[in-house]
Amino acid sequence: MYFIKKFFFNLKRKKRIFLLDCEKDKNFIKKKLNNQNILGVDTEFMWRNTYLPILSLIQISSPKNIFLIDCIKANDLNFLKEILENVDLLIFHSVRSDATVLSSNFNIKVNKVFDIQVAEKFIDGGDNKNYGSIVKKYFPINLKKSETNSNWLNRPFSKKQLIYASEDVEHLIEIFEKQKKILVKNKKINEVLKKSSQEAAFGNRELYISRLSKFKNSTDKEKKLFMWRENKAKEKNIPSSFIFKDKYFKNILKFLNNEKDFIQLDKIIKDRVLKTDLIKHFDK
Repeated sequence: MYFIKKFFFNLKRKKRIFLLDCEKDKNFIKKKLNNQNILGVDTEFMWRNTYLPILSLIQISSPKNIFLIDCIKANDLNFLKEILENVDLLIFHSVRSDATVLSSNFNIKVNKVFDIQVAEKFIDGGDNKNYGSIVKKYFPINLKKSETNSNWLNRPFSKKQLIYASEDVEHLIEIFEKQKKILVKNKKINEVLKKSSQEAAFGNRELYISRLSKFKNSTDKEKKLFMWRENKAKEKNIPSSFIFKDKYFKNILKFLNNEKDFIQLDKIIKDRVLKTDLIKHFDK
């Protein structure tokens, strides 16, 4: 653990920034966060060629500090579950994706949340606003988004990555305070809290559930095929589309409904072991 002095002083930050990259730092984090009743949270992750997102960094802001927690180097972070699930309120921007990452990596189920993106939609209407535009509205600050598509699995982090990561949580609590005043005045605060909790709940659930909703009017066999693909993708830790794409569902169902066109199936599923498993699964 170390205080990022060279970044802190260059950036003239009001909040101290800590990078925590080993498991022995957890007592320091617990001491700093356990008595906080409000925290801002964001995550950086990669989700390209895997079934589950790979969590790289958790950023947590308190009124005085920012903690950048390296989830690759300090991978025993189960203690964060107690902190994040029991704090009075967590502030996010677009909570659903962060909830998905926290749930799938550490079984952390966030529920007492306030989403500043949801709040801004209640305040101004229109489309969902990105974090930078919301920050700019409430503070005279233009955030650079150059690291949005950065490779967050690379180590060590670059200076630009650390700046970007800290900025992503630096203003969450302060924006919440400003939005809260407006929402209380307009008697919309409870609606925002309810909608924020709903978004978090979508992120907390198993990944396949939202995908399965596309098949809600499907036959039992279609749902069975869907779940077979999900389970195989999860076993191999690859995107379900790598098993086969949605557009091939009807072709595979035709095959399974005794139209045994093996040539067509070979074109769709090239892995011989997977094909054998599929046929056995539906012959039960």
